[in-house]
Amino acid sequence: MKYDILIVGGGIVGLATGLKIKQKKPDLKVAILEKESEVAKHQTGNNSGVIHSGLYYKPGSLKAINCINGYHELIKFCEEENIPFELTGKVVVATRKEQIPILNGLHDRGLQNGLTGTRHITLDELKEYEPYCAGVAAIHVPQTGIVDYKVVAQAYARKFESLGGEIFLNNKVLKINTLNGISYIRTEYHEFSSNLVINCAGLYSDKVAQMNQHEPIDVKIIPFRGEYYKLKKEREYLVKNLIYPVPDPNFPFLGVHFTRMKKGGVEAGPNAVLAFKREGYKRSQINFAELSETLAWPGFQKVASKYWKTGMGELYRSFSKAAFTKALQELIPDITEDDLVDGGAGVRAQACDRTGGLLDDFSIKENEYAINVLNAPSPAATSSLSIGGTVSDLALKRFS
Repeated sequence: MKYDILIVGGGIVGLATGLKIKQKKPDLKVAILEKESEVAKHQTGNNSGVIHSGLYYKPGSLKAINCINGYHELIKFCEEENIPFELTGKVVVATRKEQIPILNGLHDRGLQNGLTGTRHITLDELKEYEPYCAGVAAIHVPQTGIVDYKVVAQAYARKFESLGGEIFLNNKVLKINTLNGISYIRTEYHEFSSNLVINCAGLYSDKVAQMNQHEPIDVKIIPFRGEYYKLKKEREYLVKNLIYPVPDPNFPFLGVHFTRMKKGGVEAGPNAVLAFKREGYKRSQINFAELSETLAWPGFQKVASKYWKTGMGELYRSFSKAAFTKALQELIPDITEDDLVDGGAGVRAQACDRTGGLLDDFSIKENEYAINVLNAPSPAATSSLSIGGTVSDLALKRFS
């Protein structure tokens, strides 16, 4: 089966990329290969559903540019396709005085990224937004919202197929060979050929990238599991919308927070612990080959030595509901262990280089035969149409 472009990965970024290509160049023959029996099963399907504003990201970075552009594109898409969403706004709260300079820095960064309306609020105003929240300082970000990203991804898929794109489910890519400028892709059930491969494989993006080039790639995907609790129905009143802490600037995670979900309920979390399997949503799920790869990676060893105290704290919260509750009580003192029920988990594909850098920005790398999206964690769902646009532009240059 011959195609102009084959996209590996049917998550929200792969689907958005396919959609953008077909919208810009309808005559190209494009297909998406997805190893699962449905699209958007992993990072997209386990997403907390937050429409991010672009507050946290370095001005001018791919994350900042794509998040802000993607935010507007996503809202427009949801309006056009009648997908339910809400612009709820959120508060970011300092619970200790030493966090105030970081909070001030976030406020300034938000303004640099064009977030009009983002402002410092008084503690009385904080109580108006979130009556049960405690802190010493806070900012309000009106652009933040909530949506069900699985519903969004399914809409991308329908629109992509309506434009003539094809999606092959249950087709895990096993091997990619290149000959005379053509890539030959073998899956469990079919063989394909393509002029260009676009790798949007998420948790396995480094593996697919290694398939489409000869020299070793310089990053490894490290899977971090984020575990959630949910508030009991009768205690959901404690959270009106979204409450975030001041994040640790040295760690690429936002800390445990409260999120009202568009599909219902209130999530509390996540923590961030090493997953022992790339798709390991439970502590009991272990893939010894994948775990050994992670532990042997020089970059991960440096990350572990640098952040071991933070990592141990996250791991302790994973096993101790009391410790998890204590972290949540910094934001809402009235929360008790009895208020929390298990809420599931997601796994974040975090790229780590050989030197121990946890890549903070999106990473898109090209070679002669392929475009590899090697790092697209949060806010990739919010940014999906913008990332898809960026990747589609790179792809279409090759067909001009």
